Amino acid sequence: MADSFSLPLRPLTEKRDRPDTLPIEIAQINARWGSFRDVNEETLRAKIEEDKIRDPWSDEDEGDKPTEDVDTTERREQLYKRRAEILQFAMQAHMEALFALDFVSLLLSKHTPRQAETSMSTFLKQVAPLGSLNSEIVNPPPKSEATVQDVKTVSRGWRLQNFNAAANKLLNSATRLETEVASETKYWDEVLAIKEKGWKVCRLPRERQALGVQYGFLEATPIFRDRGLAALRRGDNGTLRLDKGLAPQTTRTVRVRVKHRGRLTGCSKLPELPGTVSVERTILQARDTVYEEELFHELMREARIMGSQGVTTRQNLVRVPISEEQEVLLDLVDADDAPANDGEMESTEHSVLADAVSHSIRILLAYAHRQNLRRRTLPPPALSNKRRHTPEYQLLRPVMAYLQHSAHVRWLESFLNDIYRVLRAAGFQCDFHAVPFSSVSLPRMHPAVPKVEGLVQQFLMPFESTFSGHLVTPESSFKVKIRTNPAAPPFGTQYDISVDLPHHPDVQPPSRVGLQSDAAAAITHVFKLDIISAIAVHGSKSAQDSTRKEGEKELLTWEAAYPHHGELLALSTTGRSKKLKVTLSQQELTIETYSMRGIDGHGQSAGTKSPSHMQTWRCDQMGSQPSLMEFVAQVSREQS
Repeated sequence: MADSFSLPLRPLTEKRDRPDTLPIEIAQINARWGSFRDVNEETLRAKIEEDKIRDPWSDEDEGDKPTEDVDTTERREQLYKRRAEILQFAMQAHMEALFALDFVSLLLSKHTPRQAETSMSTFLKQVAPLGSLNSEIVNPPPKSEATVQDVKTVSRGWRLQNFNAAANKLLNSATRLETEVASETKYWDEVLAIKEKGWKVCRLPRERQALGVQYGFLEATPIFRDRGLAALRRGDNGTLRLDKGLAPQTTRTVRVRVKHRGRLTGCSKLPELPGTVSVERTILQARDTVYEEELFHELMREARIMGSQGVTTRQNLVRVPISEEQEVLLDLVDADDAPANDGEMESTEHSVLADAVSHSIRILLAYAHRQNLRRRTLPPPALSNKRRHTPEYQLLRPVMAYLQHSAHVRWLESFLNDIYRVLRAAGFQCDFHAVPFSSVSLPRMHPAVPKVEGLVQQFLMPFESTFSGHLVTPESSFKVKIRTNPAAPPFGTQYDISVDLPHHPDVQPPSRVGLQSDAAAAITHVFKLDIISAIAVHGSKSAQDSTRKEGEKELLTWEAAYPHHGELLALSTTGRSKKLKVTLSQQELTIETYSMRGIDGHGQSAGTKSPSHMQTWRCDQMGSQPSLMEFVAQVSREQS
């Protein structure tokens, strides 16, 4: 049975707290063994041997009876008899315990009837009402005057001692309470000072009895938004302490460096470390650090989708190419350790550019937070089983597009300046007009959009710059649009070149040119065609004027035989023909004249010699040399 009740057959041996004294032990030995005079060594050894052979479980009455004489039936009867005696003793003990319990319960029912009633038996409840038994001291023994006086003295001493202890505890409690009040007052004064400065103070979500300050940005990524809440702990002396939790203890910032031709030539300014550490300064440091970590996290996310544009990432570094000679490096560093790396800087030529990039990416992240807030206030979209993808913020793409567009604009402006200086040196009076970033128009901003957001939106749209001007002939003109798209394909910068050449109406450059070399070749070719047309027009006019004047030789008439190759031919009636070849580049304009021995059936020259005349005009050469038209007229007179 699982609930069987077992009792030991032998009583438990209790160990006495104190050993018996020597007289008691001597009395016990005399009662058991007799006088010490009758005890000798042989008697003791015989008794010891007898105890070793004797069965410890056998009774003293049956010790002398042989085991063979007791049959099995008698042994079973003895066992049942002993079992009945044990059960009788157990039941008697149980009944006596119940009687004692009923007696105590009835005695306590006088004072606590409800508690005593729970331990009373049913029979006692029926025969005896509650509270019918009481106890009191009857005729206490008289005490002496000395005993009464001693009791009074001891009582008075205990009371005085207790009063002194209570007084000391009250004084200690008052001191502790005063210190606690001062600490709490100081703590709450600092909490109110933080709240008055504009910080949001609230209860912690998982620790409702503690206060916290919200220094993060609610529109940030969830992993950084949750880290923007820190507990305001109270120090031992009541000072306010910021428990930043997961926020790093050091100030971290995104550093921007510019690398030009393999040399570090610029670095952004790092935040200055405070001299004194206060709670407000600690909150600002925590806010800036969380913001900088989110900024670098978003930069890494965006850089991974810009691999096709040449952007590369490492463990803690982002490389953004701007041009063939320049790139921007972004990394997350500790403000304490970063000044030690200033020795790597070789110059500070592009430090202003690095600071501009540093401010731009932070402004763009704040704009992304505003856009998150705007989307959160709009009605939510319809439910869908597809998980909505969180788009990457536009941080690197607008900056990269702006810098690349600016580099292309500077290149084209420098290229056109060199071309026009060459033309001015050759005697042509022409110029061009440049409108950099013509797509950025602040007056076109929507009045409902805040000015800050409207300004940022202008730089998130495709950038466009316009260059226009006249060519050599007054009726010829050109227009170049440089367009850079930062967000949607096609990425990069494209040149859209359009020309108006009355003498070559079917000539139009490619609409979209992506390489600077191709754009330079197309513009140079257009200028060379117009120079060829100008020479042909000027030559025909000079020939007509010379025929009207008497006594002057007839000038050669130049015709654009192969304008795309820069060649003009002059045929004379005397059979002496002439070829004029024009070569134009960014740095110089060269004209060469050749004497021709004949013309084949296809209009090609049958043979040429070395150039008889050659003239070169350079962009950096301004002197008293003849102009291009004067040189052509001179050549025409000599050969007529």
